[in-house]
Amino acid sequence: MRRAVLVDARRIDVVEQPLPALGASDVLVQVAECGICTSDVGVWLGKTDQPLPLALGHEAAGVVLDVGKGVTKVTPGSPVACWVEGGGFSEAVLTQERFCLPVDGAGPHPAVAEPLSCVVNAVGLAAPQLGDDVVIVGAGFMGNLLQLAVQLRGPRTVTVVDIRREALDRAASLGATHTVDGSAENLGETIAGITGGRGADVTFEVTGTNEGLGLAETATRMSGKLAIVGYHQGGTRAIRLGHWNWMAFDIVNAHFRESATILAGMRTGLRLMSAGKLDVTPLLTHFYPLEAIDEAFQAAATKPTGFVKAVIRPNGRQAHPRDTT
Repeated sequence: MRRAVLVDARRIDVVEQPLPALGASDVLVQVAECGICTSDVGVWLGKTDQPLPLALGHEAAGVVLDVGKGVTKVTPGSPVACWVEGGGFSEAVLTQERFCLPVDGAGPHPAVAEPLSCVVNAVGLAAPQLGDDVVIVGAGFMGNLLQLAVQLRGPRTVTVVDIRREALDRAASLGATHTVDGSAENLGETIAGITGGRGADVTFEVTGTNEGLGLAETATRMSGKLAIVGYHQGGTRAIRLGHWNWMAFDIVNAHFRESATILAGMRTGLRLMSAGKLDVTPLLTHFYPLEAIDEAFQAAATKPTGFVKAVIRPNGRQAHPRDTT
């Protein structure tokens, strides 16, 4: 089978590897799609201490090829979304039965289940209430997903902040009640005007930058919730901690590492998609075969006009991964 392997910063090689042997509880999945996550981009850019070569890709979905002798809940031919820590940019990936979720009826892009899990769990933890004023700082793919999930909770207002006009227009098309250019407008004054001087009840920071944290601070009311959803890779961050203390912010770390929590969020996300409550199709804008994965990462890093999310289709040529000819 073919697998994409990061061998150096900004360089991925597609190599041939044998299919892994199946353990009793293992499932071999032929990967239909695997999304490129912002965390993958950071590693591709060299922001990692992990040893190379490294197989990336954790937003995977496909069809079960083979199962171990102890597997009872999925069978060959079953469409699944799966939780993997890496290796999703491959024609096939090995995982365990407990990490495979059926995707019947969830739409054409079930690989979104993993990033959707992140926002489902973030919204659940921050728990915006009916009638709340909500601010989302960052309108990339994850910010868009978060906005869609937040809007299901019945907020009074949803204000989306970004510095890109295209991103703000997209947020408005997805249902944001207000948009703010964080580079040109005074966010604190704007939110005060929207909320009658009170400030946001819940603010989600989805940029992974120090500037995003600063904007989130200015938007949030005293004793409001400030949820950190952005992935802060590399370096340090500086915040006005004394002010955060004075404002009595309820700081929510919306990152999840336990597989049970991730899988629960994936199940909820798949249920929402299968019920037609969430449509992620417009957010998946760029699709690439495995051999163009470096081009895909370049697009994910630079975000050309019209870009929201890049997805790799390792089996775009429709060959079985055992066929190496």
